[in-house]
Amino acid sequence: MDAGKFRAIVLRTGGTNCDLETKIALEEMGVKTEIVHMNKIESKSLLDYHLIVFPGGFSYGDYVRAGAVWGKRVFTRLREQLEKFIDEGRLMLGICNGFQVLVEAGVLPGDGIGETPLVALATNSSAKYECRWVWLRVENNRTPFTLAMEKGEVLKIPIGHAEGRFLTDEKTLEKLKEGSQIVFKYVLPNGEDANGLYPYNPNGSLYDIAGICNRNGNIMGMMPHPERAFFGWQLPEWGEAPPERGDGRKVFESVIEYLENNIS
Repeated sequence: MDAGKFRAIVLRTGGTNCDLETKIALEEMGVKTEIVHMNKIESKSLLDYHLIVFPGGFSYGDYVRAGAVWGKRVFTRLREQLEKFIDEGRLMLGICNGFQVLVEAGVLPGDGIGETPLVALATNSSAKYECRWVWLRVENNRTPFTLAMEKGEVLKIPIGHAEGRFLTDEKTLEKLKEGSQIVFKYVLPNGEDANGLYPYNPNGSLYDIAGICNRNGNIMGMMPHPERAFFGWQLPEWGEAPPERGDGRKVFESVIEYLENNIS
């Protein structure tokens, strides 16, 4: 199928700053992509799209806590549409601030939309903004966002956040493990567990968690930025000629593979 038949919407609001990079990555894959401000969302039907992306940034200045204000706006204004979107198995991706928004809106990690967040993305253990390249290990390669990867594969992708420390209670953590909902973990460059070691685990996340999905796998949130490791020239280390592509591209390639195989 022609990837140009697929449509994505990248939502934005005050403080969002990664919407354009995300759109460029999707359009490079042939996906028709619109950036739509929350103030104009009522003029759109989310069910016209195959993919919704909540991109990175600092929505509403991250007042209260990161993603909290936008998350509550999403919950109150888009809940009905999002529930239909999720029930139909369409795809939703939250990157960095977008991950925080999905958590605050109760979309992740549950099945549907919950009233109360079950996990938190708290202030980094270093108590400062962390901007660096990290190594991720693929824990689940059966989601629509990881089909182009091998389980155990190590990716190099950048982060940029002050509040990315994944926290939850033991019961929820066990459910995430049992449901294969942990998609990415921070690891050492050789792929071994970071076990919280800074800066390989850059924020002190519980169980080195960098990204999770819902139980059905059609919704994923991740703190690292795949759109910032899409093109080879975005990578920090290359000589006379950059590599053809970065590891982040595999997230978008996976989306296309899934849509081509599941959308008629």
